[in-house]
Amino acid sequence: MKKNREIRPYGAWDSPLTGESMVQSSLRLGQIQVDGDKVFWTEGRPNEKGRTALMRWSISGTIQEYGDPGHDVRTRAHEYGGGAFLTDNSRCFYINNEDQQIYEVIDANKARQITDHQGFRYADLLIDEQRNCLFAIAEDHARTDDVQNMVVRIPLGDNGEQYVIAGGHDFYANPQLSPDGSQLLFITWDLPDMPWDSSQLWLASLDEKGNPEAVECIAGGENESIFQPLWDPDGSIYFVSDRSNWWNLYHYSSGISTCILKMDAEFGLPQWVFGMSTYTILRTGELVATYRELEGSKLIHIDVKNQSFNRIDVPYSVIDQVRGSGDRIAFLGYTDSAPGAVVSMNLKNGELDILQRSSDVEISIRNVSQPKLISFESHPDEATYAWYYPPCNPDFEAPQHDKPPLIVLSHGGPTAYSSMAFSPGIQFWTLRGFAVVDVNYSGSTGFGRAYRERLKGTWGIRDVEDCAAAAQHLVREGEVDPDRLIIKGSSAGGYTTLAALTFSDVFKAGASYYGVGDLTTLAQDTHKFESRYLDQLVGPYPEAKETYIDRSPLNHADQLKCPVIFLQGLEDPVVPPEQAESMVAALKQNRIPVAYLPFGGESHGFRRATTIVKAIESEYAFYMKVFGITPSGDLEAVEIFNLD
Repeated sequence: MKKNREIRPYGAWDSPLTGESMVQSSLRLGQIQVDGDKVFWTEGRPNEKGRTALMRWSISGTIQEYGDPGHDVRTRAHEYGGGAFLTDNSRCFYINNEDQQIYEVIDANKARQITDHQGFRYADLLIDEQRNCLFAIAEDHARTDDVQNMVVRIPLGDNGEQYVIAGGHDFYANPQLSPDGSQLLFITWDLPDMPWDSSQLWLASLDEKGNPEAVECIAGGENESIFQPLWDPDGSIYFVSDRSNWWNLYHYSSGISTCILKMDAEFGLPQWVFGMSTYTILRTGELVATYRELEGSKLIHIDVKNQSFNRIDVPYSVIDQVRGSGDRIAFLGYTDSAPGAVVSMNLKNGELDILQRSSDVEISIRNVSQPKLISFESHPDEATYAWYYPPCNPDFEAPQHDKPPLIVLSHGGPTAYSSMAFSPGIQFWTLRGFAVVDVNYSGSTGFGRAYRERLKGTWGIRDVEDCAAAAQHLVREGEVDPDRLIIKGSSAGGYTTLAALTFSDVFKAGASYYGVGDLTTLAQDTHKFESRYLDQLVGPYPEAKETYIDRSPLNHADQLKCPVIFLQGLEDPVVPPEQAESMVAALKQNRIPVAYLPFGGESHGFRRATTIVKAIESEYAFYMKVFGITPSGDLEAVEIFNLD
């Protein structure tokens, strides 16, 4: 007999997914590497104050933490990190977050320190067995106002000395040693460009000690982005370039670059972190790669010599961190109905092994809101894309003629990509009766370079228009309540959120997670990696200072008329807490309802379980109070200033 559904207002539905259950046993799955018959990966643990552990899986099925259990395997190079460990031919090295130094694992639960260079941070480690040394990206913070980036060579067993083998450019990434050890690849880029704007691929010939004798640029340049160079065992080179508008795979041999698979799809990603990987080389001329097209990721096997490829069927709509060796690959796989996982695959028989899941949370498929790809126009003849999630809870329905509140998600970056991957953070809302739309606004990755460059010089305009257009499209479709439109975002998405609340009248409430309120302050007070990013998004500073002033929500706080909640880490070097505090002070003075939750011990992106739970439950309590809805469950009250 079918159970009658309880009638309750949208937003007030009971949910099996609480803030606590959402983060309980949850993990942030990161970098993957394959070494022979072993798979390694990093997992961030919110329940251990955000500590990142290095894990190892063996073919026998054994899974164990690898290295010193007191270490936090994380680099802060570029502040965003990535590429924090290396495993090759049974040797393993990693960076410990506490001192940012390199350690070598000498036993399953023991590691010895390799470097002792205070003020240095490392990433993208590479071992040279022939010379018994490491190559690495190094970042020297001896002078905080003049951070230096370089490629270094670190002889092993030589008292931790290091030698600069490439310097002079603002940034370096992806050192790769040729099979015979005679040549080194690496990528560079220089301010004001970001790596997805313009970058170069260099080929250096090395002497017997590993120092460069000659260096030449073999790909990249102005308006071309290079991503993930790799050596084929035969000594030729692969890399990803967006010279055709799309990040496609290229093969370099005898001075000639050839696109091996021309597609309107993305084989590359914006290089916000080190250690990114979208393809792997199994053996000479044989690759496995993932690419993104409009509706998700695909996995393919490429035979370069025979110029053929075939799809590999896997039950994942989003695939990342593809690594491989021989007939085994590993990757991060995500579906639209279950948490992501570290997956190992035997290519001979197609057998899949789930090595680790990002969460133990279990939600019945009947409770999962399935994403729908929608498109709309905010500018003539230019489609913008988003994923729409309607409210979904089989135990409840809303009163007749009622329509749900809508949460518009503005992702970070702003070059990030909103996918259809299952997100407990989205299902938290849909189970309670909210609709959610996750917008790939102009500037997002996944739709070609031209789509990314729509945001050039228009940050705070095109992204705002696209997010507003997404909400208005769903209002016209009769899906959501026009009087309960919410926008939220973090980091760059937090800026889009605040700009949308300030410069448009579409939204009725918002949530800013470590978002930017003052572009002028950000241009003068942020870390090196993003120190000139706004040149591309807004304009050169200080030449375009008036534009910065005009587009800063803080300078127009009198135009912001709806309630906002701010959530901020107090140790954030990317968007300092003063950004949130200034906005909160302005809204208080203007008698606008505002809430502020600062979190000690948190940086840019919340890592601790207690913070994550407090943040999402406070955000929910804030909306319920603002819209006068009795919330589901017992919630801790949130102090909202100026709410009469």
